[in-house]
Amino acid sequence: MSLGTSNGFVATNGVRDLTDDGGLPIFDVEPVQLQFSIAADFVAAQVANNVLVLALSNGRILRIDLNRPEDIDDIDLPKRVSEVGIIRRMFLDPTASHLLICTSLGENYYLHTQSRQPRPLSRLRGVSVESVAWNPSLPTATTREILIGASDGNIYETFIETSTEFYRKEEKYLKALNKLPDGPVTGIWVDNMGGKTDVRRVVISTQGRLFHLSGKVGRSAHEGSGSIYTRLFDSEQPVIHEISRSSATAPSMLAISPDPPNADAYEDVIPERAFAWLSSHGVYHGKLLTAVVNDLGNKVYAESKLLSRSQVVSTEVSGRKKTPSEFIDAIALTQWHIISLVGGRVVAINRLTGSVIYDQVILEQGQKALGLYVDQQKNTFWLFTAQEIFEIVVRDEDRDIWRIMLQRQQFDMAMQYAHTTAQKDAVSTASGDYLVQKGLFVEAAGVYGKSSKPFEDVALSFIDHGQNDALRKYLITKLTTYKKSSIMQRMLIAAWLVEIFMAKLNSLEDSITVEAESTENENKKQSRQQLDAVRNEFHDFVNKHKSDLDRKTTYDVISSHAREDELLFFANAINDYNYVLSYWVQRERWTDTLNVLKKQTAPEVFYRYSSVLMTHVGHELVEILMRHPKLEPRKIIPALLDYNRTFNGTLLQNQAVRYLQFVINQLHSTDAAVHNTLVSIYASHSSKDESGLLAYLESQGEEPNFDPDFALRLCIQHKRTLSCVHIYTNMGQYVQAVDLALSHNEVEYASIIADRPMSNPALRKKLWLAVARKVISQSNGIKTAIEFLKRCDLLKIEDLIPFFPDFVVIDDFKDEICSALEDYSRNIDGLKKEMDESSQTAANIKVDIAGLDHRYAIVEPGERCYACALPLLSRQFFVFPCQHAFHSDCLGRKVLEQAGVAKSRRIKECQVQISKGLVSGARKDAMVAELDALVASACILCSDYAIKRIDEPFITAEDDKGEWAL
Repeated sequence: MSLGTSNGFVATNGVRDLTDDGGLPIFDVEPVQLQFSIAADFVAAQVANNVLVLALSNGRILRIDLNRPEDIDDIDLPKRVSEVGIIRRMFLDPTASHLLICTSLGENYYLHTQSRQPRPLSRLRGVSVESVAWNPSLPTATTREILIGASDGNIYETFIETSTEFYRKEEKYLKALNKLPDGPVTGIWVDNMGGKTDVRRVVISTQGRLFHLSGKVGRSAHEGSGSIYTRLFDSEQPVIHEISRSSATAPSMLAISPDPPNADAYEDVIPERAFAWLSSHGVYHGKLLTAVVNDLGNKVYAESKLLSRSQVVSTEVSGRKKTPSEFIDAIALTQWHIISLVGGRVVAINRLTGSVIYDQVILEQGQKALGLYVDQQKNTFWLFTAQEIFEIVVRDEDRDIWRIMLQRQQFDMAMQYAHTTAQKDAVSTASGDYLVQKGLFVEAAGVYGKSSKPFEDVALSFIDHGQNDALRKYLITKLTTYKKSSIMQRMLIAAWLVEIFMAKLNSLEDSITVEAESTENENKKQSRQQLDAVRNEFHDFVNKHKSDLDRKTTYDVISSHAREDELLFFANAINDYNYVLSYWVQRERWTDTLNVLKKQTAPEVFYRYSSVLMTHVGHELVEILMRHPKLEPRKIIPALLDYNRTFNGTLLQNQAVRYLQFVINQLHSTDAAVHNTLVSIYASHSSKDESGLLAYLESQGEEPNFDPDFALRLCIQHKRTLSCVHIYTNMGQYVQAVDLALSHNEVEYASIIADRPMSNPALRKKLWLAVARKVISQSNGIKTAIEFLKRCDLLKIEDLIPFFPDFVVIDDFKDEICSALEDYSRNIDGLKKEMDESSQTAANIKVDIAGLDHRYAIVEPGERCYACALPLLSRQFFVFPCQHAFHSDCLGRKVLEQAGVAKSRRIKECQVQISKGLVSGARKDAMVAELDALVASACILCSDYAIKRIDEPFITAEDDKGEWAL
C-alpha cells in the first residue's frame, strides 16, 4: 500500500486480498419452513425480540416465540372480519411486549404479551395508523408515552396500559400534537439525547418531507397523567429536509438501524444509529448524531446523502440488464447496509460506498411482498409474502468496513473493524505512512510499532528526519511486540533505547542551562516539565523491561553519559545493591550508603561492606547491625578488629565493644570467637582501667565462653593484673593467682582468693600463709597484721612466728602467745579426757568378749532346720542369736550360693581338706574354726545375706503357685 499524491490513500491489490469472508456471501435469503399449515393468507407481520407475529386474512393472529417455535399462541379478534375489516397493519415494540393491531375499517386493538385477548382502543377508533414511535425507555407493563402517525397527517401522543376492568379504557389519554398537510405520516422515531431522559429527538417522515425535532419534553405528575411531548412540539421548530416533485403514489417509509450486535438493550449507553428515508427520489440516509448541540438537525442532514432510485432499481447482474421497477417497494437497515425490495428482487447496498453487495430475484412473477421487517434487538431481517416467509441472513457484514475506512483515511475506525492480523497490519502501515506524510512523526511511531513494516526502514526514516522522540516511541512500541523468546532482538532494542533516553536527558539539561541565562521563564518551566516527563518515562521503561537490559552494557551506556541518578535508579531497579553501595562507598557518601544498607536483608551485603563502614560511620553501622539479629557476628569480627586498631576513644565510645556486648548480652551468643574478640579489645585498650574487662570476666561465671589460655596470655601481655588473677582463679590455679595478686600488692584481692578452696584446708592454709607473709612484711604494726590474719581460722601463732623479723619484741604479740598456749592447754586436757574414755571402752569390750564364751541357746525337741525343714537335732547344726537354726551342711550350701567367688573357693577348700583328712591336730582345729567362721558368720535369713536376696522372687520355678492362691 502507498500514498498517492492526487487523492491520498491508494490501496494495492494486496490490501484487496485481505478478506476473512471464508468464501461465504454477506447476504443470503433463505425460505423459512413452517411447522404448521396455514388456513389463510398473511396480511400483516412483525418481528421483535425473537417473537414473530403473523396476521391472517381471516382475522386470526399467530404469535410465535422463535426460541420455542412449537408453542404458538392462536389469537382471534373480538369481532368478525366482516364487522371490523381485515387486519391492515401491526406494530410491535422492540421488546415484543406490546402489539397494536389496525384494521381496514379504522378499528385499532391492543394486545399485551401476557394476554391472549386483544382490547379495543376506543380513543383511537377511526384513526388510520401509519406509523408508531415507541418510548425509548423500553416499555414493559405499559407502553409509556408513544407517538402515533396517522394517514391524515395527524400526530398523536397516547399512553396504553392493560386493564382488566370493563369500563376502563386501555389508553389513558390521546393528545393530538400536530397535523402535517403532507398526507400520511409514513414514519416516526423517538430516542433520548445525550443520556438524558428529558431531552429527546423526534424524526418524522412523509411522502415529500423529513422532519428533525429535538429538545426537552415535559414532565407529568405521575406516569400516564398527561402529555409530555406537547412542550417539545410547541417550543421547538423542526429542521426539514424536503424533496421537490415528490410522487404521492410512491412508497415512503422511515427505517432505523437495529441495536449494535452484542449490545445490551437495557444499558444507558445510547448507540449511534443510522436512518434511511424512502421517497420517490430514492433512499436518503445518514447518521442520527447523538451529541446535544445547537442546530443538530442541519448537522444530521449535512452528513447525509441520497442514494438515488436509479442506483437501486437499475442494476446489472451477470451481464443481464434487469427491467427496473418504477419505485422501491420497501427498505430495511442493517448495521452497514441498506436492504431494498424492488419488485421481486432483494438488493443490498453498502451505505458507506453505495456499491451493490447483493442483488437477487426472490419472488416469482406476480408474487407480492408484505414488506421487509427488522428485529431491532436480535439483528434479524425478514421478508414476508402472502404465503411465504424468508429470512435475510447476514454474515459478517462488517468484514469489508476496515477497507472502506482505510480508503477514507479513517484509520481508527479501520483498526476497530480489522479482524485479522494481516488487516490490522495493513491499517497500521497505511496509517503510519499517512502520518509521516503529514509530519506527525511521533503519532506515526506508535502506529508503525504495531505494523510489520521493516524495522530498518522505519528506524532509518526517523533518523534521517532527526526525529529522536519518534524513534524512541517506535522502539518502545516495537519492543512490546516481540515475544519473550526473541531475547537478542529485545536486548538490542532495549540497549538502544537506553542510549536514546540518556541523549535526550542530556539534551534537555543543556537546554535548561542555556535558558537559565535568558529571561524567558516560560521556556525554562516548559523544559523542566519535559525533562521530568522523559525521566519518568525512562523509569517506567526500566521497571517494565529490566529483564531485557544487559547489566554491563546498560551500566556502560549510562556511565558514558555521566547520568548518576539514572545509573543508580537502574541498579536499584534490578536489585543490584552491591553496585549502589560500592558506588556510594567509592565517593565516600556515607549517608547515602547507609540509606541503601538500611533496606538490605542479605547477610553477604553486610559482611562485604562492614569493614569500610565501621571505620567511617561505626555508630550508625552498629545501629543497623543491631536490627539484624540473624547475622553471623563471627563474619563481622574482622571489621570490628580493623575499627579497633584505629580507634582512639574510650571503651564507652568504642562501637566494636558496643556491638559485641549486644551480641553477648542480648543475643546470648556462645561463640568463642566473639568472646575472645571482646576480651582482646578490652585487654589491648590503652586505658589502665580494668573495670570493664573484670565486669565481663565476672559475668562469665565458672564456665566461661572465652578461651582462658588466650585471655590469660593477652592479660599478661598487656599487664592486666586483676584480670589475670581472676582468670587464674577460674582455672583453679589459686597459688599462681595469690602470688600474682601479692606481687602487685593486691593483698585484699589475694585474701579473697585464698578463701576460695574451702574443700582443701591444706591448700587454703598454704595460700593464707603466703598472704600472711606479705601482710607481715608490709605491716607497720604487728598487732594490725595479726588482726588481719584472724580472718582465717586455720592460721596459728606458731605458723606466723617465722615470718616476723628477728628484731620484733615478744611483748608486741604476748597476748596472742598466751592465748595460743591456753588453747593448747585446753586441747591437751581434752585429749587426756578422750584417752581415759578410750581406756574404759577397751576394758568394757574385754568383759563382753569374755562373756561370749558363756552364751547358750535353747533348742526344742521338735524344732526344724529353716533351710530343709527336717528335724534340727538329726545332725550337726548352728543356732544364731536371732533363734534361726540350720543344719551345718544346709547352712554351708546356702552360704555358697550367695557368697562371693573368693569366699566360696575358701569354704570349698576347707571342706575338702577336713573331709579327706588332709589336715590333723591343731591345724585341723584351726581350719574347722575358720570354716565355722566363714559359714556361720551371720544368719542367712536376717543378715546381709537376706538383703542381697531382695531381688529374688517369692515364688520360684520349683514352688507350687497354687499354694499362694487366696
